Amino acid sequence: MRALVRVHGQTPTLAAAVGRDVKGKISPILFAAAIPIALVVPAAALALYVVVVILWIVPNPRMERAVER
Repeated sequence: MRALVRVHGQTPTLAAAVGRDVKGKISPILFAAAIPIALVVPAAALALYVVVVILWIVPNPRMERAVER
């Protein structure tokens, strides 16, 4: 997402809609945490993967408002 915001000529609407991009920052952290956890408690790692999927299934309200404009 950050790469799209940085593209030359991009409107500030996209940057405002993306905001701090919490989903984009937390997802790799959860994935990285799930890898070593999978060696000890595979069910907990699977739960982390499911959490990341749920994060991305739920739409970002700021993005939805920006698309409507």
